[in-house]
Amino acid sequence: MRNKLRLLQLVLIAILPMALFGCAKDKEQRTEIQNITEAFETAKESVERGNYAKGLSIFEALQARFPFSDLSRQIQLELMYGYYKSGKREEAAEAADTFMRENPIHPQVDYALYIKGLAYFEDPPGVLERMFKKDVTQRPPKDVELAYSSLRRLVERFPASQYAPDAELRMVAIKNRLAEYDNHVADYYLRRGAYVAAINRAKSSLEAYNGATGNAESLQIMASAYEELGLTDLAADSRRVLAENFPDETSLD
Repeated sequence: MRNKLRLLQLVLIAILPMALFGCAKDKEQRTEIQNITEAFETAKESVERGNYAKGLSIFEALQARFPFSDLSRQIQLELMYGYYKSGKREEAAEAADTFMRENPIHPQVDYALYIKGLAYFEDPPGVLERMFKKDVTQRPPKDVELAYSSLRRLVERFPASQYAPDAELRMVAIKNRLAEYDNHVADYYLRRGAYVAAINRAKSSLEAYNGATGNAESLQIMASAYEELGLTDLAADSRRVLAENFPDETSLD
């Protein structure tokens, strides 16, 4: 009931300028309010039920009709969610960016950051990848850096946000994903004798993703590469750090 009252307020604000020019048409205005409210509710219910095409088309039509109103802001929030749920990730991120650019101090900026982070968050393994047990960490991360950036902004700017706990969990997953991919690249260099490149990639991964599950492997790669280069002191330092922080880890074969 509270949400419907809020929506009614937004509709009234949206059509108030028109009402000032036609006070004699009260009946038409009441019908207009009812139609807009019903359209909004229909669109929202359609998205909730998975009929994204219908819901998004209605929201887009309402957005085009009331582009500069409080109702428009609410529609933007509904659109970014609908785009995300329907798999239109780029549209969801773009809608979130537009909302934040036009409403930098809006109380739901945290939600826009969250949706943008979700839009760029990597999908789980596909059916074929699971069937053939393919290691998805070997797949180049596409937009996960953008996801991490958005989620980090959310956590840093709005630590009390209801979306912050989930954002933090996703950030941990992203760090692990990026560190594992870096290790695949570093190991590739190591096995092909590009020892300096292997060291640089593993070292940058340690610095960028401190605390990730792949840190131990990064240290192992560095130690092996230093040994191949004859830099025994640096290899010993790497193994010492590895032993101190990951005592249960074994060295690479």
